[in-house]
Amino acid sequence: MGKEYEVVHEIFNSCSNNQMRDVYIEELEIEDLETYIRTKHKDKKLKIEREDLEDGTVIYHLNTSGMLQRYTFTEL
Repeated sequence: MGKEYEVVHEIFNSCSNNQMRDVYIEELEIEDLETYIRTKHKDKKLKIEREDLEDGTVIYHLNTSGMLQRYTFTEL
C-alpha cells in the first residue's frame, strides 16, 4: 500500500509571450514516486533529477523532450 501525498505538478511554459506556468494539485496514494512519474511520461524522452528536502518533501525536476516540469510530493 502506498503513502498519501499532495502532488503539485508544474509545467513551465517556454514561450516568450507567456511566462506563466500551468499548475495542477492533487491528493494521491502512490506506491513509488519515480514509477508514478515514468508512467505519466512513458512516451517522452525523459531526464529526471530528484531532490530530497529536510522536511521530507521530494521534488522531481523533469526535462521531457525539452519541456521543463516539476513534481513536488509532500506526504500527508
